[in-house]
Amino acid sequence: MDEGVDPTQMCRSLVEKVSRSEQLKAVTEPEVLVLFEDWLEELEEEVLALVRSKGSADPARLAEDLGVSGSGVRFLIKKLATEGKIPSIPSD
Repeated sequence: MDEGVDPTQMCRSLVEKVSRSEQLKAVTEPEVLVLFEDWLEELEEEVLALVRSKGSADPARLAEDLGVSGSGVRFLIKKLATEGKIPSIPSD
């Protein structure tokens, strides 16, 4: 990827748009949404597997293991905790 591109920020932006699905449906092909949802689901499964195997949800460690930014991992941890899939962690 090019220097200066933050895939986590791009992901966060897209997630915010997905939350406004009616607006997004009007401007995005359904195939793009499916690809994004599949990718996000795979990333969530990786986070869950690492949390289970390591016994913790340390954002810095998970970010290193996954090769994504700390803010991206914190976003995923918060999402998974909100869904009740993992315990919530204290904010930084």
